[in-house]
Amino acid sequence: MHILVDADACPVKEEIYKVAFRHGVPVTIVSNSPIRIPAHDLIDRVVVSDGFDAADDWIAERAGADTLCITADILLADRCLKAGAGVIAPNGKPFTSASIGSAIAVRAIMADLRAGAVGDPVGGPLPFSKADRSRFLSALDEAIVRMKRGR
Repeated sequence: MHILVDADACPVKEEIYKVAFRHGVPVTIVSNSPIRIPAHDLIDRVVVSDGFDAADDWIAERAGADTLCITADILLADRCLKAGAGVIAPNGKPFTSASIGSAIAVRAIMADLRAGAVGDPVGGPLPFSKADRSRFLSALDEAIVRMKRGR
């Protein structure tokens, strides 16, 4: 089992480390620029080029049935799900094969609304909250336990 993190804008890296240490699960932090990581045998860092979707491509190529991916990127989540990986957003909401289609549709609608907005701009996602952090910790722990049982 392995956790892959789309890390450039991930607000829950510290939480991932804590849960990974507790369960003994290796984590790879993937980013376009160097990110500080704890000095620990379970934590690895990969810095990819700054090319468009370079981190996403790296993660998607390595995602599989024994992988849990952490990302807010809906299109990356879709690619990881198609590879058989589990996927959780930093707000704790899991992406599933049943939910990814509607998430992609909402993403497209919001992009269209933002592109056509005149006057009052259409906002992005809500600010990250303590409830999101708590939900993420619970979802990550549950996903790891579920994956360990599935072995």
